[in-house]
Amino acid sequence: MKTYIITLLSIGFFALGYSQNSISGQISDLENNPLLGVDIYAPELHIGTTSDVNGNYELNNLPKGEIRIVFSMVGFETVTKLIPLNSETTQLNIQLNEAVFNIDEVIISTPFNKLQSDNVMKVEFAKIKTLRQKGAPTLIEGLETIPGVSQISTGTSIGKPVIRGLSGNRVLVYTQGVRLENQQFGDEHGLGVNQSGIESVEVIKGPASLLYGSDALGGVLYFNPEKFAPSNTLKSDFSQQYFSNTQGSSSSFGLKQSYEKFKFLVRGSYDSHLDYKIPDDLRVTNTRYNEVDFNSGIGFNNKLITSELRYNYNRSEIGITEGIEAQNKHKVPNLPYQQIDNHILSLHNHIFFQNSKLDIDLGYTFNNRKEFEDEHGHDEDEDHDEDEHEEEHDEHHDVEPALDMHLKNLTYNAKYHFPKMNRFELIIGVQGLIQNNKNFGEEILIPNADIKDFGVLATSVVEWENNSLQGGIRFDNRDITTERHEIEHEHEHEDEDEHEEEDGEIHVFEAIDKKYNSFTASLGYKTELSEHITARLNVATGFRAPNLAELTSNGVHHGTNRFEIGNANLKNEQNLQTDISFEYENKHFEFYINGFYNQLNDYIFISPTGEIEDDAPVFMYTQEDAKLYGGEIGLHIHPHPLDWLHIESSFETVIGKQDSDKYLPLIPANKWNNTVRTEFDIANWLKNGFTAITITNTFKQENISDFETPSDSYTLVNLGIGGKIHLNKISFEMNVNANNLFDTSYISHLSRLKSDNINNIGRNIIVGLNFNI
Repeated sequence: MKTYIITLLSIGFFALGYSQNSISGQISDLENNPLLGVDIYAPELHIGTTSDVNGNYELNNLPKGEIRIVFSMVGFETVTKLIPLNSETTQLNIQLNEAVFNIDEVIISTPFNKLQSDNVMKVEFAKIKTLRQKGAPTLIEGLETIPGVSQISTGTSIGKPVIRGLSGNRVLVYTQGVRLENQQFGDEHGLGVNQSGIESVEVIKGPASLLYGSDALGGVLYFNPEKFAPSNTLKSDFSQQYFSNTQGSSSSFGLKQSYEKFKFLVRGSYDSHLDYKIPDDLRVTNTRYNEVDFNSGIGFNNKLITSELRYNYNRSEIGITEGIEAQNKHKVPNLPYQQIDNHILSLHNHIFFQNSKLDIDLGYTFNNRKEFEDEHGHDEDEDHDEDEHEEEHDEHHDVEPALDMHLKNLTYNAKYHFPKMNRFELIIGVQGLIQNNKNFGEEILIPNADIKDFGVLATSVVEWENNSLQGGIRFDNRDITTERHEIEHEHEHEDEDEHEEEDGEIHVFEAIDKKYNSFTASLGYKTELSEHITARLNVATGFRAPNLAELTSNGVHHGTNRFEIGNANLKNEQNLQTDISFEYENKHFEFYINGFYNQLNDYIFISPTGEIEDDAPVFMYTQEDAKLYGGEIGLHIHPHPLDWLHIESSFETVIGKQDSDKYLPLIPANKWNNTVRTEFDIANWLKNGFTAITITNTFKQENISDFETPSDSYTLVNLGIGGKIHLNKISFEMNVNANNLFDTSYISHLSRLKSDNINNIGRNIIVGLNFNI
């Protein structure tokens, strides 16, 4: 595999052509006025530029064949063109229509890279900048503003995505075009990616096994990395956010430069937060966290090939809370805490032929998860000063981690795009994963293991008049082999304030050798019923092989405070989901309704047995057929002539049941979200100004599993104001948000602190600044 990487790098950076293709032209509005600042971007090539004051633009070093070019600007409809480049110079002038609603974006997570409005599969798109303007303090909290997306949270530092009631290994995460593997089975750590190096996110709500294989049974989060600078430009920026509740700070600095053929970028960020404060002014002890993130990238393009090499390093130190205890304002985590390192290396290549192309993507990820514990207890009742606390933390680092897991992943993905035949397109591809998990600590959650995935797929789309039909089929194989482990757990009993050890029990992780196979398929149809109404119908199957925790667990899982027992006889989860959606849109009104029904065969879940072992309740993994159904409904009003006013409303619901008619666990409560947003400019000193008030009503959750308790309803109010400020020669963007404005006491149904009756975060004022240097 190293030989392949070296070969691809050599191709990517040294395959030079003697003559280059280019495209140029002028962009104007319908009255032929030139438009300044239009973004011109070629998604497949990762290159772009902007129009000048005369509306002129030029893109060079383009390959022969059909290239997709996207023209976009705030306030105008997005235009996408498939340009056949058969000569060295091509002239293309574009006129843009004024638009009311959001810019239409090219979807990268689906194989044909259509515009969002043209895609057969309904995919949600959001820019990270927009999520930040809504006051989202973390990436996962920003995703919660997308209808149908929730999170299983532990305070403010840990969040696991939930898509229409499915979570964990059922939701696949891609970043930098690489499958992210970071022990998704665990609830006590987050995604391990930082929002500072991410441009946008795409959410596939439903089975995407056809595109991504196992673990995409419930949906996909696809994070698009930060774009390179436009051709022949140098850009740098600095951003800073302050969070009142956690007295937290988030800093980021980026530098990027692009030439005709080469482009580079680097970005570093640092986040640090205290324990979060609940409405009664108490802080939840040891929910503090620190995060360091570094991104870099290098790209090359000519008329034969485009290559993009990226690297991301992320280190998080996350306190593991044991409730509300000693109150202080330290940012360094106490014992117990986790240290998680993620390394992500990705290489993407597009090789262009006359009328076809080959995509070859390689990825390597390394996840190192360490958990440090205090074997003899940790007394925080004394009033330590900051210096003493820092010394304690230095001593913590001298302690060997109780849990030390290394997870290595090598992924490959090759897709061949056949020449387009009239309105018919065809792609065939192979994908695979080679994974190794190894333990170096005394504690073991899952055994040493090797996993190998291999999949082949074919997918096509045909378009006629106002209709599109897309379908495909795929076959996957997964091999799982593990080692046998014997772990001795010692017991302690307290006698006159002294701890005495007793002989422990031996917990055995038996070796397994399993193979899982599955065929998956999908079929989707999109039609424009009228000028303003679009309908979509998608039927897709998905599968998920059981993960190592579900197959092999045999011991106390401290993150969930229960003794978990795996089941080596678990079968594949299989599902069949039907999605239907309708959208109505005109210049001043937008309405959508999405419905889904998801039938899951052999759904894997954990259930209490009523027994106690090692002083913890025993839970065992089992399977039963289940179903989930629900959907989202929403509207967006932009009344004429009040062009500065936007009114948005959305409602989302999901119900999950076993075939026995019992409810599934961890199903989010129904939610109704309403936003009133105004947009304005003030003279020359404030541009793109906005104010927003959001009222979110979360309803009671009484449809609960055997080991859950009901959750009360609550209402949260968030305020936001911001814009681009010009003061003399200084220009910067500023956002001020007040989340949970009225300091409401509430507990989310998906909070892992709910069993301890610990509230979610109280009022949080967030101030953000961004300078383009």
